[in-house]
Amino acid sequence: MIMKGKLLITVKAVFVLICVGGMLSSCTKWDEFKKYTEEGEIVYSGKLDSVKILTGNGRIKIKAQLPADPNIVKAKVFWNNMTDSVEIPIDLSKGRAFEQILPMSEGLKSFSLYTYDAKGNKSVPVNATGTALGSRYQSSIANRVVTSAVTINTTTTINWVTAEVSTNPIFTELNYESSAGQKTIKVPVSQDVTVIADVASAAKTFTYRTAYLPPNSIDTFYTSIQEVSAYRDVTSLYLSNTGPFTRATLSGRWGTLAAPWITNAAALNKGGVNGGYTSDDGGAINWETYNNDPVINGIVYQPTSIPLPAGNYFVSFDEFSEIQTNSSVYCVVAAGGNGIPILANLSTALGSRALFNGAVVGTNAPNVTDTRTFNFTLTTAQVVSIGFLGNLAAAPRGNYFRVKSIKLFSNN
Repeated sequence: MIMKGKLLITVKAVFVLICVGGMLSSCTKWDEFKKYTEEGEIVYSGKLDSVKILTGNGRIKIKAQLPADPNIVKAKVFWNNMTDSVEIPIDLSKGRAFEQILPMSEGLKSFSLYTYDAKGNKSVPVNATGTALGSRYQSSIANRVVTSAVTINTTTTINWVTAEVSTNPIFTELNYESSAGQKTIKVPVSQDVTVIADVASAAKTFTYRTAYLPPNSIDTFYTSIQEVSAYRDVTSLYLSNTGPFTRATLSGRWGTLAAPWITNAAALNKGGVNGGYTSDDGGAINWETYNNDPVINGIVYQPTSIPLPAGNYFVSFDEFSEIQTNSSVYCVVAAGGNGIPILANLSTALGSRALFNGAVVGTNAPNVTDTRTFNFTLTTAQVVSIGFLGNLAAAPRGNYFRVKSIKLFSNN
């Protein structure tokens, strides 16, 4: 009995010690907690949700959702390592959408956003990054490039270099004088050819600029305005008998060109009497050496009727040809009214363009119909000669060309 009593006392003592130990441990933890709450319990206001920083031109826009905390009265935004900040009042009666535009220098920025209640309690921070754009970005964007602009009557056709869509262009803004007054249209970036059908008859130029919208941007950026002179068809002012061509002589299909065209003796490969003209296609400039004599330095040309003003020009001609690789034919513009150079002196010309050349000698070339152009510039007013020159070797198969029409354009 005595042994049993001692065992009971021992167990009770151990239990008491365990309880006392637990209480001492709890007391220690409570004391530790009290050190952090000596100035009262920490209270946090609700934080902003779904924060986005949108790009702008010299600015950024913050979009977020306000928390469902009825006590918040303001927000603060910090950036530049907390050295710059702005305070924004909050009126919850206007809803929970939070939007704020801030002026900002160009570059990538890191932001910390807090909300505050009327007692000054603040939320935990919400961190976000965003970029403001400015002069550096502006200098990096480029206007679309016009490869040609041609006006015929009241219709202008503009050809563009294909836009680089990875740089985020969205349209090109084009301004021109229409028959009803000044007009502005937006050219899609996907459009490489623009046709304007209502250009004023007196209009010579148009202006344009390209718009860019960077990702997540609230602002559209524009390139500088560029002016372009459209080329106009001035053929009838300076040239005549330009297609379908009329003849001076004819024997069967072959003949010579009527004035003001001038044909040299080398072009008369049809018995030394005819050459340079065919009745095909209603009347065309034509040399052919199929079972005939070759053409060596053959020339047909006409001088302009009056001097061309100083300025920029281009020549356009429609051709159908089977010129073999041992032969060459060019359309040429040369200074003065006394003709165009022979092939060996082609470099002295103001401008030139070869006709299609691609048949293997002794075989038929693919019949090629093409419109070809070339440019030339005059620094002073002068008469010029426009025509065709070339060498066509004799051939047992096709070796020929036909020019159906020729035109002159100017952007003066």
